[in-house]
Amino acid sequence: MKVLVIGLGGVTNGGKTTLAKRLRKQLPNCSILAQDDFFKPESEVEVDEHGFKQYDVLDALYMEEMVTSIRSWMKNPTGSSVSTTESKSTPVNLKSTEEVHILIVEGFLLYNYEPLNEVWDRRYFLTIPYEECKRRRSTRVYQPADGPGYFDGHVWPMYLKHKTEMEENTNNIVYLDGTKSEEDLFSYVYNDIMRELEAWKK
Repeated sequence: MKVLVIGLGGVTNGGKTTLAKRLRKQLPNCSILAQDDFFKPESEVEVDEHGFKQYDVLDALYMEEMVTSIRSWMKNPTGSSVSTTESKSTPVNLKSTEEVHILIVEGFLLYNYEPLNEVWDRRYFLTIPYEECKRRRSTRVYQPADGPGYFDGHVWPMYLKHKTEMEENTNNIVYLDGTKSEEDLFSYVYNDIMRELEAWKK
């Protein structure tokens, strides 16, 4: 049995969750783990000098627990608590991949945490421009809600900071344009993963 761990990172509201769910429906034995499920409670999240809750940093997350969950899945994908949905349809050329299990890890801060760097088989990173990101973010409801100036004062600056760090320290990341259609993004990543699976079979 082989396991494939795929990172689907990127900017807030870049389309990570939507893409991950589409991939899960079409890929064999595919599970999703969401970084958002590892946020610390609000009372444990620090506040900066401007009064902004520091959610967009590694310290706001239980990262060790996240690594443990991923490694637990890698050892025993069928017995893991990570959510799994059976593929709606398995392509004919994938009938022999029942022994392959795929985990898609989606989140906004995947490639800046050193202990995670050795688990990835493929790494994707969704980007969208500032204006589009701000527009999409304004249509979402968060708990706790974004306060006035939160996007410009915390969310976007932290995204730029972590993206720069990632680019300086990490290789082999496939950048995806989040302004493209859902269909285009899905098609590109799905075909890329299929090529990876086919290479394994040879």
